[in-house]
Amino acid sequence: MRRLSLNARMAKDAPASAEIPVVLIEINHPELEKPIRLSTDNTERLSSDPLYYGTRSTWRGANPVTDPYLWIIASAQLPSDEDDTPAAAQLVLENLDAEMVRLVLSFTDVAAAHIAVVLAGTPNLIEDEYTDLQILSADIDAGQIALSLSREEIELEYFPSGRMSRDRFPGLFL
Repeated sequence: MRRLSLNARMAKDAPASAEIPVVLIEINHPELEKPIRLSTDNTERLSSDPLYYGTRSTWRGANPVTDPYLWIIASAQLPSDEDDTPAAAQLVLENLDAEMVRLVLSFTDVAAAHIAVVLAGTPNLIEDEYTDLQILSADIDAGQIALSLSREEIELEYFPSGRMSRDRFPGLFL
């Protein structure tokens, strides 16, 4: 069972609500100086020159003053709760700048992505969170960048094989 805050429950049950769900995205890679922080919320003006909007949140240790989540035009398909399938998501970013494409194409190894769903009125209260997703592919065309994200399948996790011996499972033989 998934836990929701009282604000999220009231917004979900209300026929009309002022609460807007916001997706926060953090992308990490060893070659980046600092994580890329993105948001689907444009309610707060962060700067006038240059003009940009975003969300101030403390999610994943971000400093709300110096490290805001910058607004992007995006859609997200969040991971499902299906059994026996790895968590898979897709982010579709509008291709607004050639610099975005250059950055996506500059990496040859896997980057990590973390996704959280919050309400615009309470950006520090996490309603849903998906961490340690890997960016598996990026489909780029003139209008959008589609990032496919997934976790490693449970079947591929390492586990000790062989017999139940003292060497493999010392806790069983006390």
